[in-house]
Amino acid sequence: HVQLVESGGGLVQPGGSLRLSCAASELTENTFCMSWFRQAPGKEREGVASIDSDGNTDYADSVKGRFTISHDNAKNTLYLQMNSLKPEETAMYYCAADPWRSGAFCYIGADFRYWGQGTQVTVS
Repeated sequence: HVQLVESGGGLVQPGGSLRLSCAASELTENTFCMSWFRQAPGKEREGVASIDSDGNTDYADSVKGRFTISHDNAKNTLYLQMNSLKPEETAMYYCAADPWRSGAFCYIGADFRYWGQGTQVTVS
């Protein structure tokens, strides 16, 4: 089944940028939904961005205009470009995927079958 491995987290100054990556193995289906979530200490998990196999995207209001989710089919890798980062966005960022789901069923906060281990993003 699908395995997800995140990378690209680290320390960045406020207003800076980071690009997260999520390498997906065994995700070869033509139809899929992939998403980024984040969870800060003491807070609930928050859906950040999602993308389906047709390239349709969904973003949390708090990141619209600053974050961009994309997927490279050839590399089977999910990306999250994060610009103008804010200190309150310090969190563990997780990659999630669900095969055979797309379109109206692919959105932030949706239930996902597979999850990565997370990568830490610290903005300070």
